[in-house]
Amino acid sequence: MKYSRLAQNLIPLLCLAMVACGKQDNTSTATNPGTAATAQAGEEVVKIGAAAPLTGPQSHLGKDNENGTKMAIDEANAKGITIGGKKIRFELISEDDQADPRMGTMVAQKFVDQQVKGVIGHLNSGTTIPSSKIYSDAGIVQISPSATNVTYTAQGFKTAFRVMANDAQQGKVLGYYATHQMGGKKIAIIDDRSAYGQGLADEFKKAVLNGGAQIVAHEFTTDKATDFMAILTKIKSVKPDILFYGGMDAQGGPMMKQVRGLGLTAKFLTGDGGSTPEFIKLAAGDAEGAYSSLPGLPLEKMPGGKEFGTRFTAKYGQIQLYAPYCYDAVNVMIAAMQQADSVEPAKYLPKLAGIVHDGVTAKISFDGKGDLKDGMITLYQVKNGKWEVLETLEAK
Repeated sequence: MKYSRLAQNLIPLLCLAMVACGKQDNTSTATNPGTAATAQAGEEVVKIGAAAPLTGPQSHLGKDNENGTKMAIDEANAKGITIGGKKIRFELISEDDQADPRMGTMVAQKFVDQQVKGVIGHLNSGTTIPSSKIYSDAGIVQISPSATNVTYTAQGFKTAFRVMANDAQQGKVLGYYATHQMGGKKIAIIDDRSAYGQGLADEFKKAVLNGGAQIVAHEFTTDKATDFMAILTKIKSVKPDILFYGGMDAQGGPMMKQVRGLGLTAKFLTGDGGSTPEFIKLAAGDAEGAYSSLPGLPLEKMPGGKEFGTRFTAKYGQIQLYAPYCYDAVNVMIAAMQQADSVEPAKYLPKLAGIVHDGVTAKISFDGKGDLKDGMITLYQVKNGKWEVLETLEAK
């Protein structure tokens, strides 16, 4: 009798559990409706990885990269592209590498495990370079929209490409501009010891010395620092004409403010990492007069820049820096897939290596290392609280 009563009590509980399990299964299917719909429609999902710092002091740049990548993927999906006889739906897998080399390699391995068909990234040279070997070993194509350190494409990895000029090109133009256009005779350098900051500073230093100027100081900081008064005080004592900073805007903006607060009158020059609205915001009123460089043409002079800028800002707001290059990186990858009629990296890689693609930023083609051919460098100066174009020089 006790057993019978127990069974009677258990029956409704078991039924309730079965209903609950049924609801859980339905919810699980509903959380990923795209996959089910794609399978029914006969589409093939093609995963594209994108890596950038989405948290921390460079998150505004990382989000800018993510938005440029997403915009290109959304537009490709709207076109209903067919490759290899199948309608393709591109799926963006965006990961936060925190601008940290160790995290960058972890993200790279995650992309390999997820069997992505290509990677847009990383943003920083410091994450791009160590990750590139992982992608090379896995045979996955990597196109960086923003990593400029020469080492990235000098390693000999056939899977590595970039869609903007490198530090050798940018550093040479910066050094020439500092010594010839800005009249620099005594030049001080600070770099953040990152792959990007140090790489650009070293190339700039070579060009300055070749231009006949003197390096009166070369000091170092980190990409996490906020107080630069000690090294700026040392630099002030040697009275440089120009102070060059190799690093990102998160340090460059506060540094500029401290430069002026200390009464250091040297002209302030930085590279693409500082050529952002955020630099001006962080430096406040002290940004006025600062110089910077940025690989490529000004947005309004890019082949598709004006139209891209209108569409992007309407959807995501102000362009920070590299969004147009991310957009081009996605589209040149997809164009290579279409030419190869395959989404498999081993098959579209040869097409990518020899491609000529009309991008938003430029006509894109690559040399034997995977570097962009015929890169240009544009110089800017902060005037009335905005970066204004000074001139564009060919990167040789």
